[in-house]
Amino acid sequence: MEFDFDEMDAQTLFLYLSLFLLSLNFFFTSLKPRLTRLLEPSLETRIKAAILSRKEVAEFLDSPIVQEEEEEEEDEDEEDVVTISSSMFEFDPYMTSKTESVNKALDEAIPVGEPLKIHEAMRYAVLAAGKRVRPILCLASCELVGGQENSAMPAACAVEMIHTMSLIKDDLPCMDNDDMRRGRPTTHKVYGEGVAILSGGALLSLAFEHMTTAEISPERMVWAVRELARSIGTRGLVAGQAMDISSEGLDLEELALENLEFIHVHKTAVLLETAAVLGAIIGGGSDEEIEQVRKYARCIGLLFQVVDDILDETKSSEELGKTAGKDQLAGKLTYPKLIGLEKSKEFVKKLTRDARQHLQGFSSEKVAPLVALTTFIADRNK
Repeated sequence: MEFDFDEMDAQTLFLYLSLFLLSLNFFFTSLKPRLTRLLEPSLETRIKAAILSRKEVAEFLDSPIVQEEEEEEEDEDEEDVVTISSSMFEFDPYMTSKTESVNKALDEAIPVGEPLKIHEAMRYAVLAAGKRVRPILCLASCELVGGQENSAMPAACAVEMIHTMSLIKDDLPCMDNDDMRRGRPTTHKVYGEGVAILSGGALLSLAFEHMTTAEISPERMVWAVRELARSIGTRGLVAGQAMDISSEGLDLEELALENLEFIHVHKTAVLLETAAVLGAIIGGGSDEEIEQVRKYARCIGLLFQVVDDILDETKSSEELGKTAGKDQLAGKLTYPKLIGLEKSKEFVKKLTRDARQHLQGFSSEKVAPLVALTTFIADRNK
């Protein structure tokens, strides 16, 4: 039997067309997952494409990270000024001295006062036994370009206050829901969620107020404030945390390396970069010196988080001073989860080499703390 479309009414024709379109939709919906798996590129291709897929990430990682071919390994016997300065530098006494200076400055910056509970919570969170990598990075970058420690100390404290604020927020039940931080109960476990949230907000406000006490030119202060503000908003910490939350529990098939890079670049690396840049700005560095410091800090910022991902899978809670394995339990996106533990360790080595390369050209004496700090971040075990 043949249909005579001339004799069919419009309603019947519409019915046939609707059934045809529904059939096509069902067919392609059923076929799409199979086509996706069939046409999916290799992991290596995904890694290269992912790093370049977001302009922000590509700019942040810079060319040494996104090259398609690995550069040849450096000759182990070759010693440059960076290698020599690092081998002669006594890092442990340096870290001890700088940590004591930072802790003293933080203690003075947050005196006990009213409202009492808020100040107590602020001091509890900030004065806990942290590594102080960010403030020390700020001080070392200031001295690298010819500045003095006391000039950069307000900015160094400001960065640590903001970092601590981010930890308080991160540990809340609505975020990462962690009970342990820096070897002791998290702030909300001791003071309650309300006080913890308020103390974090107070630290954020105090950070900017305190940084403006630095004795530098108005132009450089505005520059520094802009850098710090940008690092914690929707182009920094907030963006990274938002992506981190949205990626929890998703299947690896739904994720890509671009998501992981975006999280690490914004949630962790950006504040380390900002710490170094603030030091260079306050120390009076030239535009070229500040840009060189920025490139160095970009590498160690990402390096810090990649190492953190590895430690979360390989160390115990007692060793870390915080809950181990929580990223895995929460289904978070990490480097070991996406590219494997061994590939993650290789990436650590590459980022370490790249960071050292960006320090070429500075005074061997002044660059030594930053070289040693890079090694400390790469080799740390907690």
